[in-house]
Amino acid sequence: MLAKLLVRLIFGALGLWIASKLLVGQIEFRDSAALLLAALLLGVINAIVRPIVVILTLPLTIVTLGLFLLIVNAAMIGLASMIVPGFQVHGLVAGMLTAIITGVTAWIGGMILRDDRRDYPG
Repeated sequence: MLAKLLVRLIFGALGLWIASKLLVGQIEFRDSAALLLAALLLGVINAIVRPIVVILTLPLTIVTLGLFLLIVNAAMIGLASMIVPGFQVHGLVAGMLTAIITGVTAWIGGMILRDDRRDYPG
């Protein structure tokens, strides 16, 4: 269990690191400690704050056919950048692109971590 959380933290940090390399000047980390702290805090924010925000913005999410979730995810990354010293995201577009990159990285990490696959006949 703890190993899975650690691997998820590593994949979150990897996603943020990839975003900082692809979006040079728009997302910045002072050092690797800030990167790991941002990944950890982003995981906590996504577990606690994001579900509340998603429920509160559900009508807008339905009207936009789910595209508003990109704004919600960017806001969660922006919240993490306001709290963590040494982690900066410059602008909404950078936050949205970072949300996409970290989402894809987390998805790949989830596929790697999935150990409950079952082979079904057929």
